[in-house]
Amino acid sequence: MSAADGRLDDAITDFSRRLVDVDGVVKTVYVAGSGPAVVLMPEMPGISPDVLRLARWVRDTGFTVHVPSLFGVDGAYPTAEAGEKIARRACVSAEFRAFAGGGTSPVTAWLRGLARRAHAECGGPGVGVIGLCFTGNFALTMAMEPAVIAPVVNHPSLPFDDPAGLEISDEDARAVRDRIARDGLKVLAYRFDDDRWCTGRRFAAYRALLGDAFDGRVLPGSSANTEPPPFFRDVVGTPHSVVTAHLVDEDGHPTLQARDEILAFLTERLSPPGDSGTAAG
Repeated sequence: MSAADGRLDDAITDFSRRLVDVDGVVKTVYVAGSGPAVVLMPEMPGISPDVLRLARWVRDTGFTVHVPSLFGVDGAYPTAEAGEKIARRACVSAEFRAFAGGGTSPVTAWLRGLARRAHAECGGPGVGVIGLCFTGNFALTMAMEPAVIAPVVNHPSLPFDDPAGLEISDEDARAVRDRIARDGLKVLAYRFDDDRWCTGRRFAAYRALLGDAFDGRVLPGSSANTEPPPFFRDVVGTPHSVVTAHLVDEDGHPTLQARDEILAFLTERLSPPGDSGTAAG
């Protein structure tokens, strides 16, 4: 189906579509590739063509990528009007905690179950997880699952009403900090320097919680794609999505370098002992 400006939805024909039941809750998950598992969570307003482009890069690096459908229309090009409606629905959904004081989003328990299942099926040392925007911090709370050993937090936007806040309960924050101290996990994170949804104050809160385990990398907003889809242009309204909507697919570009760093991080963490793996370039 054509979007208004001529760009296309993604039919997702090169992924298998699975219905995954975790503790009685069933969600659609798109799966492709082989090798250790990586769970790639969508950004608002859903599994867009840009999210799927990132998923294919992960797949082509040598991983089995799992993309769970959490909101929106799978494969849809992000228009402004439809995206706003999806965001409003997600903000009042019982599965998510979009505002300060809400604690950890309940959907993360389901996502940890998905990670356990993916690890059991795919093998390897563990599972990588990538959060984006609305799901950015989910990659951190998923680290309470022992199978998760490579969390990547991209431009986390929650809670919306507290630019210095983290979308996590105090109890879960302690559990994540204990897990990182016990197992030596590292958390890779990205944002643009002028992102109003993911501010420097938020990255400072992550560093205060995680210390040296938090590797927060900041790109200049001037490097962001200046022609993102309408939802990002008109609703987000600021450089935000480093490796999806605001990525510039040109050799040597800072956003493409960020993509390569993420793939290298996953390869390093998820490769079997004695196998250095190969990251896409």
